[in-house]
Amino acid sequence: MMNQLEQLKQYTTVVADTGDFQTMQAYTPRDATTNPSLILKAVQKAEYLPLLEQVMQQHAGQSTSEMIDHLLITFGLKILNIVPGRVSTETDARLSFDTEATIAKGRHLIGLYEAAGISKERVLIKIASTWEGIRAAEILEKEGIHCNMTLLFCLPQAIACAEAGAQLISPFVGRIYDWYKKQTGQEIYGADDPGVLSVKKIYTYYRKFDYATEIMGASFRNTSQILELAGCDLLTISPDLLQKLSDSNTGITQKLSKEAAMASDLQKVTLDEKAFRFQLNEDPMATEKLSEGIRLFCADTVKLEQMIAAMR
Repeated sequence: MMNQLEQLKQYTTVVADTGDFQTMQAYTPRDATTNPSLILKAVQKAEYLPLLEQVMQQHAGQSTSEMIDHLLITFGLKILNIVPGRVSTETDARLSFDTEATIAKGRHLIGLYEAAGISKERVLIKIASTWEGIRAAEILEKEGIHCNMTLLFCLPQAIACAEAGAQLISPFVGRIYDWYKKQTGQEIYGADDPGVLSVKKIYTYYRKFDYATEIMGASFRNTSQILELAGCDLLTISPDLLQKLSDSNTGITQKLSKEAAMASDLQKVTLDEKAFRFQLNEDPMATEKLSEGIRLFCADTVKLEQMIAAMR
């Protein structure tokens, strides 16, 4: 009998959520995602430190920020040797409220990949789902640079991303769950998990109104969250949860479908900047987790910069 990971792949594209490309080989994901926290975690391991040292030697005369860009690309290239599909590479979170700088960074990262012989079709530029980030993605997408909208916690963010023509969104299931668990003191599993419910609502809205933007559930805390979203376009899963799915032979069923979405009574929403900002502000969970997520990614980028500076 197929294990749960094999069964899941019948309904959903599985993506590896890690910078540890040696580990991901065992699970044969189609795509892979990275972020500053994952890259920082990876280069602190002995087996990946030589990659950082190599980047520092090859780009010794460049700034620390430029070295980090080259480090991201180096990891991306290694990952693309393993996965047949795409890799997501994140822009500097400190640019989350700067549209023009985010556009410039996205173009720069794609340029580095293309200089290494990688087609831009195999790369997704990760951008925080702020109003400014969404506007940057809208312009990049028109240039053929595809974007993965990250730090997404609510339907208004998802709607704005789809209207902007973003290639893919990454709603953060686990971080939504974390917020409600902290607020209520309760652990909610299965179909009632608030993170699961959020992604189901976004999926239903997208399929009902025929948006092309892909939905990739992210930031999982347990396999229950993953299995409740079987049928979602993509799910990006950490190595430890990929292993748990591989170790279980319990049967799973498809939970999300376009047919069910089409039968829903959701109404279409129109958002301009004022409505986006107000509705985001009205959702304390989304507001807090978006701000927190940006701060955490910024902090890990600074730690990476400090690590490089100490090695120079």
